[in-house]
Amino acid sequence: MTARCRAGGAVADGRAASPRLRRRRAAASCAVPGVLRAGMAGAFLMEIRRGTQSALLVIRYAPVEVSVCADSLEVRSGGSCDAAALPAGVRLAPSSCRGLRRLRGDGLHLRVRLRGAPPAAGEGGGGGAGKNYIFYCQSCGDIVVKDRKFVRVLPLPSENWSDLVEEWCCHPDPFARSTLHPQHGDCFIGDTFFLLNSGNESHSKENTRVICKRCKAILGETVSSDTIKYYVTEVIIQPTDGSFSPTPRSQFVQSIVAQCLLELSSARSTFRFIIKGDNGKTYILIWLLNSDTLLVESLGSSSSQSDFTLFGDILTPSSGPVGTWNAVKVLYQPCIQCRNKELADAWENDMGVHPLKFPSETCLELLLILGLSTTSLPPSLRCMNSFQVSNSFCYSMTIFLVVKTYRRMLL
Repeated sequence: MTARCRAGGAVADGRAASPRLRRRRAAASCAVPGVLRAGMAGAFLMEIRRGTQSALLVIRYAPVEVSVCADSLEVRSGGSCDAAALPAGVRLAPSSCRGLRRLRGDGLHLRVRLRGAPPAAGEGGGGGAGKNYIFYCQSCGDIVVKDRKFVRVLPLPSENWSDLVEEWCCHPDPFARSTLHPQHGDCFIGDTFFLLNSGNESHSKENTRVICKRCKAILGETVSSDTIKYYVTEVIIQPTDGSFSPTPRSQFVQSIVAQCLLELSSARSTFRFIIKGDNGKTYILIWLLNSDTLLVESLGSSSSQSDFTLFGDILTPSSGPVGTWNAVKVLYQPCIQCRNKELADAWENDMGVHPLKFPSETCLELLLILGLSTTSLPPSLRCMNSFQVSNSFCYSMTIFLVVKTYRRMLL
């Protein structure tokens, strides 16, 4: 079954007439007058929701005719016809095409049902107890912690747990003098960090940043004379018998943050987050919309890559002409330079909002990733109410599963 969608003509100022969706037994047609640039066959973005088995398709240029097939898209202009095959596992229901419209600056919008989509990221296996592990600097691959064997791996409570003790106890805080410092062979895991015993490593004083000796990246900080905090966005953990495999920085950071948002929203039913730096400043307010999004985007020709390129440097040539990525869709507000201060203060005092702490430099990286994702979207999809929209925190299945198993691989 093939569906062809044909929209009405455009007036001189570029506004499109009301689109029409024709249905035929074998095809329905969708065309917009305009000039199709060479190589624009794959210039599309498809946002798939696994939960609803539906997709929003945006053809980002003005083709003469677009044909939606179960496993491919075809773009026709004059006598030429270019096709873009959809990734394996993505199958459309062409007869379900609805809501055809052309938006100025966006292109052609179309909604379609799915017959099938790849499954979401599943659980990965653990690495087994008794193994030795190496902590690498994520930025340069230098060894940070060598041949460390963990006897105990324990999750930590949320960072503001001590503030809630007064609500739990009718007598003075019994934990006031207790410290959660790991012993040798311990690894304590927080929302965004690992706590390790410093062992033979020496640091001059508390609250001193731990810096990679090779590339000078901020890896964490010393909590006490014998305890070091390493942020999950700055280190990669591998078994001693494994080998270090470099990962593009933006891809790794997105996978880590996606993991944090998904785990916390599932475990604590919280969907609003404050991204704070290690300097105590608030950088971003994030509201999680959904986590079942699958993005399908084509690269098109080199001339089109500057227009609405979603994946940027993380979509490598090996991905082929069409890339498929899992994504966490969020609303966000930047808070740097005192922006959105009233809203940030309100979220600070809201018990339903969960804080996440990262190095301040990483917070700025996150803000850049979010901003680039927003500008890559068609203009009509960039805002919702007063928030900016981002299909950010895109992650490949392989990287996400590696990140997701960090805690289990240490057990």
